[in-house]
Amino acid sequence: MAFAADAKIAKIGHLEAATQPRHQGLEKVSALVTERTKKSVEFKLFPASQLGNARQMIEGTQFGSLECTVMPAAFLGGFNPVISVLDIPFLLPKDRTAANALRDGPFGQYLLDSFKTRGFAAVGLWANGRKSMTSRKPLASPKDFQGQKFRVMDSKILIEQFTGVGASAVALPFGELYTALQTGVVDGEENPLDTIATMKFYEVQKYLVHSEHGAMEDFILFNPAWWNGLAADQRTTISTTFKEVRPYVEDLKEKAQTVALDKIRKGGVEVRELSDAERAEWRKLMYPPAVKAYVERAGAEGKKAIEIYEAEAKKLGLPA
Repeated sequence: MAFAADAKIAKIGHLEAATQPRHQGLEKVSALVTERTKKSVEFKLFPASQLGNARQMIEGTQFGSLECTVMPAAFLGGFNPVISVLDIPFLLPKDRTAANALRDGPFGQYLLDSFKTRGFAAVGLWANGRKSMTSRKPLASPKDFQGQKFRVMDSKILIEQFTGVGASAVALPFGELYTALQTGVVDGEENPLDTIATMKFYEVQKYLVHSEHGAMEDFILFNPAWWNGLAADQRTTISTTFKEVRPYVEDLKEKAQTVALDKIRKGGVEVRELSDAERAEWRKLMYPPAVKAYVERAGAEGKKAIEIYEAEAKKLGLPA
């Protein structure tokens, strides 16, 4: 790809393959930014960890060897504990309009602003799917969780969410999960449907609850020196374009989830949809211990994040 000689070029690195929604969204953003800035700003995209692993791309963006990364919140908690609030179950509602109101309102802005003191210019949030739960044992009600053991990512918040329903959780490397499920080291796990399908976890699990309890969010992070070197109108164009393309990415992700769910069903897994009433019931049990673990980790900043979130959620009429 040829770039204008005087263009401000941003290398954007991320983890997903070029065929996945995040990259497809970035291609759309790139084309629009090039057009709208009359080629004064252009993006060069590097999918599939071409510029390093998650930590290397995050640090590269922080220190300036990389201009931008679009990174899942799950990989950013070590750099910014505030955004681990997104590990809390049932934080974002299923309704897309309500969820985007939280992203675009004071709560989302507080999360973006929390990166300022940590060496990043955070300019937006993209939805990247929701987690559901699988197990080799039934999950017909919260009582069924008692005595079961689930694999989670290495997060105290994710571990504590299961204490509310009488289950235990353990952090295991992702690469060990299939074998752990197969051998019964753990009974179940939580992941987006497309991950469950791609990794074939459905081969060693009998039950799936389509709970969508865990939000998977991407942060769009720029190197502050590069970002602040842009003109104000260029920064506005970039931020606005990322927000404008978000529904396109959400649509792609939802289509991928539908395909994955069909594959899981055909694999013989018993699939159950979580009703709104059940979501409210599960939330009452899982949300409080997860919030407690989060505030213990994130301190005063975390407490403020919860206060802002709960105030905004109340305005939107979401469950307390």
